[in-house]
Amino acid sequence: MARVKGAMATRKRHKKVLKLAKGFRGAQSKQYRIANQAVMRSLAFAYVGRKQKKREFRKLWIARISAAAKMNGMNYSTFMNGLKKAGIVMNRKMLSELAIHDAEGFAKLVETAKASL
Repeated sequence: MARVKGAMATRKRHKKVLKLAKGFRGAQSKQYRIANQAVMRSLAFAYVGRKQKKREFRKLWIARISAAAKMNGMNYSTFMNGLKKAGIVMNRKMLSELAIHDAEGFAKLVETAKASL
């Protein structure tokens, strides 16, 4: 049986890594070994970043809701507790959008939350 060399597979693997490293600075986009290290690192950061993005947005929504609730004379935790007791199920993303774009509607929600406490 003939011996099979790994040139095709190696070239394919190298091209795949170098394609992912496109746009990196200097040797990180030209030399395979350095590019491979940079790509593995960047993919790890990308994986972690997808998780962090969710946390960051939740923090942003909570900050917006808190600011809007304080403008209506209530703090965030009591507002959320009041909504829960009133039976209003609304996620934080929608509450923050409501606080930004519909201040009167948000004020009505605050009144509902105050009444249910």
